[in-house]
Amino acid sequence: MLCLTSGCFFASTSFLPSSFSMYAISLASGFFLLEKYAMAVAVSAAGVILGWPFSILAFLPVVFYSLARRFKQAFLAGAATSVTLLALSVFVDYQYYRRWTSSVLNLVVYNVVGGGESHLYGIEGPLYYLRNAFNNFNFGFVLALLFVGILPIARKKYAPGLVVVVSPVYIWLLFMSMQPHKEERFLYPIYPLICVAASAVIESFPDIFRDKYDPNANFVMVTTAKVLRPFVLGLILCASHSRTFSLVNGYAAPIEVYKILQHHDDAGPGSVVCVGSEWHRYPSSFFIPNYIGEVRWLDDGFRGLLPLPFNSTVGGTSAAPSYFNNKNKASDQQFLQDVEACTFLVELQLNRPYPSRGSDLSKWEPIAALPYLDREFSPPLYRSFFIPYLWQQRNVFGLYKLFRRIRN
Repeated sequence: MLCLTSGCFFASTSFLPSSFSMYAISLASGFFLLEKYAMAVAVSAAGVILGWPFSILAFLPVVFYSLARRFKQAFLAGAATSVTLLALSVFVDYQYYRRWTSSVLNLVVYNVVGGGESHLYGIEGPLYYLRNAFNNFNFGFVLALLFVGILPIARKKYAPGLVVVVSPVYIWLLFMSMQPHKEERFLYPIYPLICVAASAVIESFPDIFRDKYDPNANFVMVTTAKVLRPFVLGLILCASHSRTFSLVNGYAAPIEVYKILQHHDDAGPGSVVCVGSEWHRYPSSFFIPNYIGEVRWLDDGFRGLLPLPFNSTVGGTSAAPSYFNNKNKASDQQFLQDVEACTFLVELQLNRPYPSRGSDLSKWEPIAALPYLDREFSPPLYRSFFIPYLWQQRNVFGLYKLFRRIRN
């Protein structure tokens, strides 16, 4: 499940702080189950400080129980790791910012006390993470939630070790569901624990029918439950593959379209790629060939702060340009005012009954057009899971296009 479920498949390859915390939770949980409590606490500290500070909530059960079992060793290991990594973090921060500060502390203070306007980037309802987790783990997520239900019959087998390891699933889901701004990546730290909880439930199927006073009773039901286990696991993995195929085939266009730029280097050095409403799907500068001078945003009405081209002449990483602000408010400088300066343009064209906010395309020629799944007009079941033939027939697709300016 760790290798093949759709959630872990994508989270494990994402270069994100929450992914690093996910690795740390996996390792810390393993050390905890092996009764290496000092190592579990040390890895937890690394996951919080080097990864995502807010994931500390998911580490707390393992840390607290480790301290309860081996307080001196666990405390010293955690304290030494924390002090060392924080000192290293502050030193690295100084090298880049040229002043003594802590990016770890700043991140926490800004989001907890400073009141960053995260709602600018979208808010979701309280059931968002439940729906999202089902998409990524399907029936495995349902089984993971049922872990508490099997404890009365599997307490001796799973308590307290596995209970402590799995408990962050419930704690994290509850806490994150209470936050108005939600993103799939925020759930990454508990992805491995969802697999652990689901696996424990599948392994306990025979225990549901086993009579502890008469091992030979309900023999047929116990045997049937044992046989059922690989079929349930197979169903979960097949559904996960279906989810992965749907994501790859339906939403890969934003990555694939930028790869096409490498075949148009005749545009010359210093070319400019312009992106309007698709700024949030821009994958990475890794996909931009060297002849491209910069990527710029066009004003599509979004009022949040977006990245600007790096400018080493104003102080590099140590500078604090005037357009920086602590409310994520947009700056006029982040948008390219002269559209004539654009060499390439990236646009998503969807069939809508109302006029699009897109750019005037009369001076552009399309050089690539890739299908992109239109989630707003596609049924939830068919857009979430790849069902052969029906996936193509029932879903609605737009075109993710790359344009090149027509030179007179």
